[in-house]
Amino acid sequence: MARKRDDHKLPLRILLSNDDGINAPGLKSLEKIAHELSDDVWVVAPETEESGASRKLTLHLPLRLREVSKQKFAVQGTPTDCVLMGVKHLLVEQPPDLVLSGVNRGSNIADDVTYSGTIAAAMEGTVLGIPSIALSQAFGFEEGKHVRWSCCEYFGPPLIRQLLNVGWPKDVLININFPDRLPDKVERVEVTAQGKRDQSLSSIIERTDSRGNPYYWLGFSRLMSNPPEGTDLRAIYDGRISVTPLHLNLTEERARKVLAKHMDGLAPQFD
Repeated sequence: MARKRDDHKLPLRILLSNDDGINAPGLKSLEKIAHELSDDVWVVAPETEESGASRKLTLHLPLRLREVSKQKFAVQGTPTDCVLMGVKHLLVEQPPDLVLSGVNRGSNIADDVTYSGTIAAAMEGTVLGIPSIALSQAFGFEEGKHVRWSCCEYFGPPLIRQLLNVGWPKDVLININFPDRLPDKVERVEVTAQGKRDQSLSSIIERTDSRGNPYYWLGFSRLMSNPPEGTDLRAIYDGRISVTPLHLNLTEERARKVLAKHMDGLAPQFD
C-alpha cells in the first residue's frame, strides 16, 4: 500500500527515546517516522531493555552515556533518565521541540500505561514542557507473532503532523497505539479513553531451579475481553488506530469533592 509522502520537513528538533533499548527494531521504526518529519533528530535510549520501568529514576547509581553515532546516544538507565539526559544535558542549549517515545513492541493500552516505560518517557517530556507522544505497535491479536512495523511506519508521520496541527494542552501527553494489522487493513483513527483490562488474565508462574529453589515469572494471558466502545482496548481489537490524551494530574475530582464536603475544616484529631 503506497502512501504519498509529504517531503516538507518541519522546523523541529525531535528527541527520540524508548523502553525496549537502543537496538530495538521499534526504535528503528521511530527513526524512520521522525526523519520524515524533520532533519534534526536526536536519539537517547536505554542501553538495555527497560520495559515496565514506569517513571523510575536512577538516583543511587551514576548514569553512563555512550555515543553510538552522530546524534544517537545510549544511557545505562531508564526511559525517564534518558529524556532528562537528552533535555538537560545533551540538548540543554537548544532543547527539543517534540519528544517521541517508542515505537513499543506491543500495545500500551488500558492499565498498561501506568507500567509502561514508553509512556514514562513521554510523561517526562511533558513534565519538562515539551509536547510529547508515545507510540506503540500492537501484536499478537492476529495469527502469528510477527510485529507489523509497516503499520506504524506508514501511519505515524501523517498522524503526528495532524496532531501537531491541532495541538493539545501542555499538561497532556498523547498515547498512540497502532493495531495488529497491515496498513491496508486498518479501519480508521479513533480518539479514545483509557480502558480497563481484565486483571484475571494476570498470573504468577512458579518454577524450580536446578538446586530446588523456587522462582517466579509474572505472566499475562493474551486473551481478548469485551471492552466498551470508545476505549483504547476496543479500538485496537477492532483494527483502529487509538489516540488517547493522557493527563499528568491524577486527582480524581468526583472523589475529591465528596471527601472535601465531609472533611474540609475538620480539626486534625479524631475520637
